[in-house]
Amino acid sequence: MVDGFSLAAVAEPKVGTPKLNMLTGLFALIAVVGISAGLYAFYAGHHVMYNNTREMPWGVLISSYAFFAITSTGLCLLAAISHLFGGNKMAPIANRIVWLSIITIIGAFSLIGVEIENPHRMLIYNILSPNLTSNIWWMGTLYGMAVGFLILEFFLILTKNYKIAVLLGVAGALAEVAANTNLGAVFATLAGHPFWYGSQLPVYFLCSAFMSGAAAAIMFTHLAFKIRSRKVDETTMAGMKSAAKVLTLTMVLIVVATAWRYISFFVGGSEGGRLAAEALLMGPLSFNFWVFEILIGLAIPLGLLLVTKLKSAPAMAFAGFLVLIGQFFSRYDMVVAGQMVPAYSGWDNLPTYFSYVPSISEMMVTFGGVGVVGACFLLGERFFGRAFDDHGAH
Repeated sequence: MVDGFSLAAVAEPKVGTPKLNMLTGLFALIAVVGISAGLYAFYAGHHVMYNNTREMPWGVLISSYAFFAITSTGLCLLAAISHLFGGNKMAPIANRIVWLSIITIIGAFSLIGVEIENPHRMLIYNILSPNLTSNIWWMGTLYGMAVGFLILEFFLILTKNYKIAVLLGVAGALAEVAANTNLGAVFATLAGHPFWYGSQLPVYFLCSAFMSGAAAAIMFTHLAFKIRSRKVDETTMAGMKSAAKVLTLTMVLIVVATAWRYISFFVGGSEGGRLAAEALLMGPLSFNFWVFEILIGLAIPLGLLLVTKLKSAPAMAFAGFLVLIGQFFSRYDMVVAGQMVPAYSGWDNLPTYFSYVPSISEMMVTFGGVGVVGACFLLGERFFGRAFDDHGAH
């Protein structure tokens, strides 16, 4: 008990069934094995364990980090809007969304922590010698601040200090927005990579954050009721519908933004940008793009939401799951496509495209991040389940 707060008051023991305990243990095992593979890379050498090269230094770990970080931003924004404007239909699921925002950014940090060859230097020199002109410095600092705000907000939610929690939630949301757009700017300010360069990516990442956050909110809320063998109640269903409306709108916006992004590469765009776009449209990444990004990640879920008219919780949850799959591949394709065109394409017998395939170690670490999120989700339902149903005085 801390200042009148008792874990027993918010825990939900009946969620701790033997089957769910086994599932939690499985996710925890995946997390431990995956992160251990990343830690082993510090000993064996990143150049040995990971398939990154000098020409393509960023791979699936960077794209997976971006996927989790962007999803966390969207969740944080939805929770802040729900709490700030109390009484709206999304409020009943807002407390769970705060927890989801925390665990997805922790999943992101677990990946970037073993991707960076010397993470301890980042922790030390981030404070001792801050580079205020660096987008990466701002991204790391702001995401760190956001995590602090979110953890404090969640603790205040557990202790029912809602007014202060709302203020911290807004501060966390502002930090996440700034961090998210800086993450986009990490790519968008690299003039040597024309597929990334330009002003669109920071705004595109923000729109993607709302889409991924809404998808995750719907999917995990449905799973929370599924593991309890309970039917989704009316107030929660209303919250899921509100999130599904956000999801539907942002999917339409992403379709429009994606179409114009690729059109721009073929109407006065640079040669490097056009080649990268061709790699996605008809080249080595075309299967990922058309099947996972467009069909699975946008077309099927959008059609599913329109056909069911947001009246089916399982359909909305499945649509959210498909969107998250599509967004995972979208981040991967963006990171890889931006590097696979040689900077001096056409000179000295350079290939049209560099090749990159994630190593087994990289895939293990990526699944480790999924394990972190999965285990933390189930642990949250076990130890904070009652708090997720308490949306009283926001």
